[in-house]
Amino acid sequence: MNDRVVITGLGALTPLGNTWRETWSGLTNGRSGVARITQFDPSGLPTRIAGEVKNFIASERMPFKQAKRATRASQLAIAAAREAIQDAGFGESMEGIDAAVVVNSAVSGYAEIQEATELVNSGGSRRIPPRFVPSSLLNMAACEVAIDLGVHGPVNASALACASGAYALLEARTMLMMGDADVVIAGGVEAAITPVMFAGLNAMHAASTHNDSPAEASRPFDADRSGLVFGEGAVIFVMELLSHARARGAKVYAEVLGGALTSDGFSIVAPDPTGQYASAAMTKALTKAKLNPSDIDVICAHGTSTQANDRAETSAIRRALGHAADRIAVTAPKSMTGHMIGAAGALSGLLCALSIKTGIIPPTINYTTPDPDCTLDYVPLVARERPVRYALANAFGFGGQNCIVAFGAL
Repeated sequence: MNDRVVITGLGALTPLGNTWRETWSGLTNGRSGVARITQFDPSGLPTRIAGEVKNFIASERMPFKQAKRATRASQLAIAAAREAIQDAGFGESMEGIDAAVVVNSAVSGYAEIQEATELVNSGGSRRIPPRFVPSSLLNMAACEVAIDLGVHGPVNASALACASGAYALLEARTMLMMGDADVVIAGGVEAAITPVMFAGLNAMHAASTHNDSPAEASRPFDADRSGLVFGEGAVIFVMELLSHARARGAKVYAEVLGGALTSDGFSIVAPDPTGQYASAAMTKALTKAKLNPSDIDVICAHGTSTQANDRAETSAIRRALGHAADRIAVTAPKSMTGHMIGAAGALSGLLCALSIKTGIIPPTINYTTPDPDCTLDYVPLVARERPVRYALANAFGFGGQNCIVAFGAL
């Protein structure tokens, strides 16, 4: 099929705001959404900060009974999906529309499993909610979005760790190109801010312990970076073929040109330090999108604020883009939101689409001390205005999963 896939609707709940516009405002103004954890008492843990979605009252975004029975991940995904379809001009339901859903996640379900485990261990197994088993499954946010919106086409959920949200865009694009649906609601969600998760992150020595200065804790590519800041949220897109969007008079944010996957085959935790396979994914993505390195204006970096990841990603960008890497703006939104894990790649997609639409590139905040091993233009501290025609979103997951998505202006 000789058609193009475009983004026509956006929805987001992130540590920066409970709509996509609030999130974009936070990104472009260089505001941090990182603060002390409120979802549990973190006093006994080395890390006591996170990028939480704040002031979210699910019953204000959906019926009370629905909000009460849904997990936090499903609540966030439903709220973001509702915003996205309204932004795309579909109103409040997708009934009667040939639609599909792809909402990916990595670790959502942790909270429900931890709570149920504690009940069983304390002799309270009879108090386990009857919806516990399905609610804790990774595909349930996607299914709940489909149920809420009246979607009867394909529903899918994939787990690629921290690359999950980016991959949702490629899955959605394939569905549309194959004719499986006219419209796909796609993105990523995560809600796993729990004691067990943070104990595990601390056991890995992966999380920042800058508890006294939360807003400065996430500092991708900075020489003084000391680990990731765990976050949560949901970012959802409405995607459709350009011909379908034009037929109904829809606005278009950006085109999804394609992308690529590779595997480091190196470690379940650390990236290949050479960046060679992440670089290969970037090169393949450029080839599939029919772009040259010199075409790229912006790279939304994975930029986790860990020593190993930021160094390997810088190497990968230089390998893939060559001399063009020196003129490309490389921005790291995790400096403001923390690492939203399964939703992180979707947030990167939102940044790419809106940079193309608005000509504004959000900054990498907290970048004050250059690292001699990280030598790109990381858009330090302040947003930059310039035309953006093409952008790449980088997403790298535990286990060595590399996913790159290319975006373009129409």
